[in-house]
Amino acid sequence: MTLALHGISVSRGIAIGRALVWGSASHDVPRMTVRATDIPREQGRFDAAVAEVLAELASLRKDLPADTPAEVDALLNLHALILQDPALSEQPKVLIAERKINAEWALIIQKENLVDQFEAIEDSYLRERNADIQQLVERVMKSLRGAQIVPIPDRTDENESWVLVAHDISPADMMQLRDRPVAAFVTDVGGATSHTAILARSLNIPAVVGVVHGSSMIRHGEMAVVDGKAGVALIDPDDIVLEEYRRKKALLALSRQRLQRLKDTETLTACGQRVELCANIELPEDVKQVVEVGADGIGLFRSEFLFMNRRDWPSEDEQYESYATVVRAMKGRMVTVRTLDLGADKTLQTDEEHAAPPPSTNTALGLRSIRFCLAEPTIFLTQLRAILRASLLGPVRILLPMISTAREIQQSINYIGMARQQLQLRGIAVEDPVPVGAMVEVPAAALCLPMLTSRLDFLSVGTNDLIQYVLAIDRVDASVAHMYDPLHPAVLRLLHDTIQAGKKADIPVSVCGEMAGDVKVTRLLLGMGLRCFSVHASQLLDVKEVVLKTTLPDIEKAVLRALKTHDPARIALVMKQISEA
Repeated sequence: MTLALHGISVSRGIAIGRALVWGSASHDVPRMTVRATDIPREQGRFDAAVAEVLAELASLRKDLPADTPAEVDALLNLHALILQDPALSEQPKVLIAERKINAEWALIIQKENLVDQFEAIEDSYLRERNADIQQLVERVMKSLRGAQIVPIPDRTDENESWVLVAHDISPADMMQLRDRPVAAFVTDVGGATSHTAILARSLNIPAVVGVVHGSSMIRHGEMAVVDGKAGVALIDPDDIVLEEYRRKKALLALSRQRLQRLKDTETLTACGQRVELCANIELPEDVKQVVEVGADGIGLFRSEFLFMNRRDWPSEDEQYESYATVVRAMKGRMVTVRTLDLGADKTLQTDEEHAAPPPSTNTALGLRSIRFCLAEPTIFLTQLRAILRASLLGPVRILLPMISTAREIQQSINYIGMARQQLQLRGIAVEDPVPVGAMVEVPAAALCLPMLTSRLDFLSVGTNDLIQYVLAIDRVDASVAHMYDPLHPAVLRLLHDTIQAGKKADIPVSVCGEMAGDVKVTRLLLGMGLRCFSVHASQLLDVKEVVLKTTLPDIEKAVLRALKTHDPARIALVMKQISEA
């Protein structure tokens, strides 16, 4: 009988294989007292285990293939930095000496101390860093106990693959699995911003996280189907279910091949309306995939990823080279660079020499994004100079995050002017005005649109944060994630109003959040008047296919009906009508 386990969908696709349940080395840890004369030996064992894990992380980074997503190296580096922190590398040795206990026991005690501290933090992203601590402790524990870190056998049958089931999977473990027949990941914990989710998407491996007690309910060797789109793992499926998913998997592979033929097709609706399809990127290396799918431009360059997982602030020249690489690669197509958006799900580490006041602990509502930049003009001006220099190589726009007041807009424009003057004093003339826009992701901005349209050149709707703020829902909190509803009447109304405000003011409006890449709402957004989507490169051709098949007059009236109702059932009915139009 088929067992269906539901979790959070973080990486799409369908995988079929045998379940390999990865047990934890932290279970049944030996807890022993030791003699005073044995304390140095236990401390030495611990130091050796930490050194072994650090060496493994360094080796993995060194041997990463050239086409490995840049996020992988950043996450491996982050784990190395965390492990070298005295809280993990030194405090267990203090416990060994003070309590006269073995290294394994001391490590578990310190892990529990750190976990308690992180769980007391209100911010969801910082709480999720708990996973990094536990993953590192797991690796050190395996080294102490001589356990095999990657238990997946080499491929013996070309049709054999494994669905890895675990409480959690670290970035280092995932990279050691890259040459093994792993078809999918299923974990007990994690959210949309967990490292398992980020790497699974980068590696194009289906994954479902947040499957509570999944690793204890699934038995090793059971047949498993992972539907990454639906966020479900089917265990021991009936023959008819298994055959249906084999058919779906084959159709999905054919669909992806077919979509590649659309790369050079002009993006026009069936009734001839031009639609712009841009791509979102995190790092310069991502531009390769953007070019491969034929994107019209970069709709969102998340520049904060250049600042993350490092202990110093990137220099002007370093930032310039990153922006310049992308501008050159796009060969005349627009590149939209969002200024530093630290906070919420993005933080960074700095040492004392390069320290600046960090974004607030309450990163959702505190000193983050544009507020942080305006509070740190030296950091902001450095970035603006780098962007302006890159604009000499091709079309560039500056996008300001989390704008909520007219004062923030004016201050930002003043700093852009100041950065231009600083460059001119160095003999670098940036003559053409660089377009400046704002993210619409705070309800205050969406409710005061004339404040934006009268001062800016374009708008970009960040639906991820907008929905979160409007509904007061933390989308990575598994206990309330089901309430995160892009089709809530309030969300639809704000989206429509923003698109229409841009049309009235004759300035471009794009949508760059997850909604933009969700083909289930592509026609809804088109019916609202949206003509510019910015999505992950892997989603662009899927969206293009829907656009090509859409006749606008057939859906616009239905969309208006959806906007006039507050009844979720009626909205669902309209969505069904739109999808079938």
